[in-house]
Amino acid sequence: MPTRNASATWDGGFKGGKGKFKGESGLEGAYSFTSRFEQGGGSNPEELLAAAEAACFSMALSVGLEKNGTPPTRIETKAACTIDKVGEAFKITTMKLVTRATVPNIDDAAFQKIAAATKEGCPVSGSLKGNVDIQLDATLG
Repeated sequence: MPTRNASATWDGGFKGGKGKFKGESGLEGAYSFTSRFEQGGGSNPEELLAAAEAACFSMALSVGLEKNGTPPTRIETKAACTIDKVGEAFKITTMKLVTRATVPNIDDAAFQKIAAATKEGCPVSGSLKGNVDIQLDATLG
């Protein structure tokens, strides 16, 4: 299986510094204290983690639905990753997934069962399990 690579640099102090990240695919962006802990422009690690979770969950849900004999025609997942101050440190506390899927020939109960299993089994969720509250709102549409 492949290993994926990315790098990041940080110049300056905590509040006044600036960082950049770059993935091997060309994905890149800038981040700062304000883009991470306030409402400033730029990216942040939580946005990247949310994108990873949304992409992984959507792909894994497709696998589960295909194994059920009900392949989807579309899955859209939005992920919201929350960072909070816990004690003296910051911690990623919540990942909320909102998934809307178009899946012919499936009832809601079967869809919900597969979506719940996907939340537990997708690789990114697995890496967060036990450390982050992963919440799921899955709807057929």
